[in-house]
Amino acid sequence: MGIPFSYSFRNLLTRRLTTVLTVSGMALVVFVFAAILMLAEGLRKTLVQSGSYDNVLVIRKGAETDVQSGVERSQAAIVETRPEVAVGVDGRRLLAKEMVVLINLTKRGSNKPAHVVIRGTSPASFRLRPQVRLVKGRMPRPGSSEIIAGSGIARRFQGGGVGETLRFGMRDWAVTGVFDAGNSAFNSEIWGDADQLMQAFRRPVYSLVVFKLADPASFDRVKRRIEGDPRLTLEARRETRYYEDQSAMMAKFLRILGVSLTVIFSLGAVIGAMITMYAAVANRTNEIGTLRALGFRRRDILAAFLMESLLLGFIGGCLGLFLASFLQLFTISTMNFQTFSELAFNFALSFEIFWQGMGFALVMGFVGGVLPAFRAARMNIVEALRVT
Repeated sequence: MGIPFSYSFRNLLTRRLTTVLTVSGMALVVFVFAAILMLAEGLRKTLVQSGSYDNVLVIRKGAETDVQSGVERSQAAIVETRPEVAVGVDGRRLLAKEMVVLINLTKRGSNKPAHVVIRGTSPASFRLRPQVRLVKGRMPRPGSSEIIAGSGIARRFQGGGVGETLRFGMRDWAVTGVFDAGNSAFNSEIWGDADQLMQAFRRPVYSLVVFKLADPASFDRVKRRIEGDPRLTLEARRETRYYEDQSAMMAKFLRILGVSLTVIFSLGAVIGAMITMYAAVANRTNEIGTLRALGFRRRDILAAFLMESLLLGFIGGCLGLFLASFLQLFTISTMNFQTFSELAFNFALSFEIFWQGMGFALVMGFVGGVLPAFRAARMNIVEALRVT
């Protein structure tokens, strides 16, 4: 029969100060680890939620982003005739020809400049993105120098609120409304009439064509037809896949950064756990000898001390993840490495991050406690009982 679990737990309660200090160190490491993974997950979710599985996004071959792309008007007209394009209740095709450019705007408060996405839209753009809804003001009039701003732009940038004016493309643009697009990247964009914006920026071509599939299962067929048409130099992607690719570089960078920082910080936490457990072994030599004299085997002693160390890691992991969960209440903005534009998003805690954080905490507890546990298990019964 092994040493009961309550024995290990009571020993932690007995050494309250060292337990609190060790748990705090582990919690800090788990907090940093989870925070950076939540940052990467929040970025990924924000971009992926910008797309719809039923929508197809068409850009120039070789272009990584819509900012780099160019679709000629004649090419856009050919795509529009594809039978796979869905038709709305009004009889019009659910297809939008859009233009995307970057401009510099000044942030409120800090007066620092940042790149912002300007999207020239078509009437179908809003029907293709049902998550976009006007929350303040009115829609811009077609053919006018009026625009609407995403809620993130209105909140963070000068001139982005209703009734304010932005100047770009050698024109003054009146902000007539603010829209909310949920947790998608569209909240960090400004939308206006595509034809007016193309004139202002002297752009003769669109950046992309996006349309809804009449049959979601027909994507492979329409992709082959578009990419195999000799009149076109375009490629087609599902909108969800396109935005997922947009997050790949930044998310990978954040994960590498998170793992690197966590490994560095975890060394201190592991050393702290090791010192705590070595001190526990030194202070309980007689107790260990008594347990051995009562018939408990070396592996029972080893398991008991490892259990204490794992408990430290478990409690530290729970505390760190609990504190990290509150980060979901905050919104941050950063530059998307793929498009070099400003993007606002929230931290996101997933089950995968939760289990990764707990696993990392338990690994720290195990590594910090394995050597002291072996030392306790190897003690000679007679020598242990002699120590006063």
